[in-house]
Amino acid sequence: MDEFIDIVTKQGEPTGKSVPKSIIHKEGHYHNTAHVWFYTNKGDILLSQRSSKKVICPLLWDVSVAGHVDAGETIIHAAIRETKEEIGLSIFKNGLNKIGIFECFQTYENGIIDNEFHHTFISELKITLSDLTPQIEEVEALKLVSTDNFKQLIDNINNNGNHFVASNKSYYETVLQNIIGRIR
Repeated sequence: MDEFIDIVTKQGEPTGKSVPKSIIHKEGHYHNTAHVWFYTNKGDILLSQRSSKKVICPLLWDVSVAGHVDAGETIIHAAIRETKEEIGLSIFKNGLNKIGIFECFQTYENGIIDNEFHHTFISELKITLSDLTPQIEEVEALKLVSTDNFKQLIDNINNNGNHFVASNKSYYETVLQNIIGRIR
């Protein structure tokens, strides 16, 4: 079943209209997503590998958890829901630290027009990687990388295999700066 997503303006303001997710991407409507980047107190960052079944960027290593904000849903609730769905982790509002809203407007060769506002949070991961349960439809695998390795991936974003979307370099740099600021 196609989930409904709220349409927002190019400035991110609600329009009061909702459409199925397939229409959002077909017609390029602006919409909200929730991103949660998890880090450990030892300085590792959790990366998720997108499922091979994904239409956009299959098998790409990227944000720990990400998903669309459903129609009528709050950003916080979407972050909590997506975390539970994608990696089997229950989190709470007080564990989420919002670091910003990032515009990501991209068109893909397969015709998908993705005009998203990434409402981005960081959160400390307090359990081991083996305690997480990836959702097969969304997540192929999970791994932890050090902040130094994360920086190297960003610095070599055009040559790093299947890590990160090159056009989002400044976004990843901001995420890294915020995580380093939290663990110091």
